[in-house]
Amino acid sequence: MVTSSATATFTSSKLPNYPFLPRPPRITRHVSSCLLPPSGLRLLFAGGGNGRHVYPAIAIADEIRSSVPSAGILFVGTDAGMESSAVPKAGYDFASVPPTRLARPVLSPENLLLPFALVRSVLASWRIIREFRPQVVVGTGGHVAAPVCVAAVLAGVKIVIQEQNAYPGLSNRIMARYAAKVFLAFNACVKFFPKEKCAVYGNPVRLSLRRYVSKAVARSHFFPRAMKVVDVKVLLVLGGATDAQAINMAVRNMYYDVLSEHKNWFIIWQTGLDGYNEMESLVKNHRRLHLTPFLHAMDLAYAAADIVISRAGAMTCTEILTTGKPSILIPSTKATEDHQTFNAYIMEDIAGSKVITEEELDACSLHIAINEVLGNEDLMADMSEKMLRFARPNAAADIAQNILSIVEVPSSK
Repeated sequence: MVTSSATATFTSSKLPNYPFLPRPPRITRHVSSCLLPPSGLRLLFAGGGNGRHVYPAIAIADEIRSSVPSAGILFVGTDAGMESSAVPKAGYDFASVPPTRLARPVLSPENLLLPFALVRSVLASWRIIREFRPQVVVGTGGHVAAPVCVAAVLAGVKIVIQEQNAYPGLSNRIMARYAAKVFLAFNACVKFFPKEKCAVYGNPVRLSLRRYVSKAVARSHFFPRAMKVVDVKVLLVLGGATDAQAINMAVRNMYYDVLSEHKNWFIIWQTGLDGYNEMESLVKNHRRLHLTPFLHAMDLAYAAADIVISRAGAMTCTEILTTGKPSILIPSTKATEDHQTFNAYIMEDIAGSKVITEEELDACSLHIAINEVLGNEDLMADMSEKMLRFARPNAAADIAQNILSIVEVPSSK
């Protein structure tokens, strides 16, 4: 079915020596036709499963469409991934293929069928590529990217890769040897790829986060009475990740003390859909607390915030850099190949982000870290200045223009 619609190399002594661990993908179904025109510039994007793979692809596609309005753009993902709804909502055609995912532990019986699942997904991807005939396939990671990129290589189509993390995933490390270009978010990631293919542009960020929003307007969106309070401070808690329950519990156990201790502090707290019902039943109503399962207006949330408390996913770190927000990062221990630990400590190195490990996290440690940051104006200003210095707000445009140069298509701009 088709649906219409200034960096440097950073290291940290705190980083352990991580082994080279495998992480491929699982499967759903094949797509037989495409609604996009057969002639002119055509690009196919492969990536999905969650936002860190989908939204960078959409941001790049937006820039390509801005430069070449007639370009045909098709996204390939899985029906089970959030891309199946996010891509059509963004105005792009979407085709689904079976996912392929390596189960954990590696010796799980589920992996006995992995080779067959991979072949099935590659064949489905090859059929889409044969019908759509893209000049370039852009892989942004996730379970679907590897089979689509394999199919592209077999079909003789150029591929480029965009890696969001400080420590790259296995599929991107493998496919890089066949790629025309590898776009990276961090210089620290170059050592994992053929150096001559690498371009460090940062992660593409959605346009809404790059637009200026007045802090007063943003705060009034969440707290209409905030304008009457002097020296307002706003904490933005992003507990919406699937494995962010530990953050939600720590905030639940300290939010009331924080708000009682500081009469000018406010909290915007995204719990995630899974955690909302529990948090809503346990958290007392408070006029300086905005509790929500999901933040639809992330531009307003970031604009309103003085500090961000979050996991250390690649795209969240990029958004924090782009918006220049001091941050407290709690890397997930369940992230593939411990990507988030790498991301968090690089954020600590380049911008002074506070890092709290999962083992250290509780209401007390979080409360102390918040007071250390929000209670020190000089520290906050320094963190914000460093964030903005290392932000790359034009990453999507830079990557898009590089892709267009690969297919030798001039920009209309």
